[in-house]
Amino acid sequence: MLQIVLGLLFAITLYFTIVFMKDFLKVKKAGELEKTNFFALGAVGFVTNFFDTLGIGSFAPTTALFKFFHLSKDKNLPGTLNVSMTIPVVLEAFIFLTVIQVEAVTLFSMLGAAAIGAVLGAGVVSKLDEKKVQMGMGVALLIVAVIMLFSQAGIFPVGGEAIGLTGAKLIIGIVANFILGALMTLGIGLYAPCMALVYALGLSPKVAFPIMMGSCAFLMPAAAVKFVKEGAYDKKASIAITVFGAVGVLVAAYIVKSMPLNTLKWLVIGVILYTSFVMFKSAVKKTEIPEDITTNEEL
Repeated sequence: MLQIVLGLLFAITLYFTIVFMKDFLKVKKAGELEKTNFFALGAVGFVTNFFDTLGIGSFAPTTALFKFFHLSKDKNLPGTLNVSMTIPVVLEAFIFLTVIQVEAVTLFSMLGAAAIGAVLGAGVVSKLDEKKVQMGMGVALLIVAVIMLFSQAGIFPVGGEAIGLTGAKLIIGIVANFILGALMTLGIGLYAPCMALVYALGLSPKVAFPIMMGSCAFLMPAAAVKFVKEGAYDKKASIAITVFGAVGVLVAAYIVKSMPLNTLKWLVIGVILYTSFVMFKSAVKKTEIPEDITTNEEL
């Protein structure tokens, strides 16, 4: 079954790669590539995808660095993020799906739930109050982080080393990952909430990596192809981040694979606390935008 999943992931990624490279080479041949520094863009890709592999996420840090150093136009940011991160995220998925064991039913059902949630849940979730969702997610992540801290201190033992779910826990995992997939349409990342979910259900923290990265890997190629076909992305930034980001993934993946479980638990706690803070910060800063005004600042 794993071979089938990997084969499908390879096929959709190959299709994206062909579409992406044809467009990039056409623009390069026409001499219309952006004038930004290739290696500066590559450095951003290496750093952000290195931390993405550790579970931090890459979209927000990349956006911050792009805006601080004026590396790309704001209007192209959504497309650039999706196109440039697709292959690094797929690489993450391939690595962790093959080196970290997850019980088949648990893995495939949660991957499928996230993908279906992103497709079917988009219409519903897009109508929700984003500020309230961010605040709610921030509270939920903070609670899980506190529970994990108690667990590490031996006050409130939770978590575990299981690699699969059964019964009610499996149903909870599927439903929760469906919701997390749907929430991605609001720009709320899946990584940290998935880490919290995995830990709360008693699974090993390592199991979060193939589940969360596999979920995103199946979602991104389709979205990226759409941006490529519309030309709504930065070509030079995307190729630079793809190349150097893939290197960052390989370096970080080795660290995660060899990291002792106890150390990994502390990393997960740090990621969840950081994401909770970001959620609160975004919710507090969220302001009403008049209907007759459009902006490219929101991703």
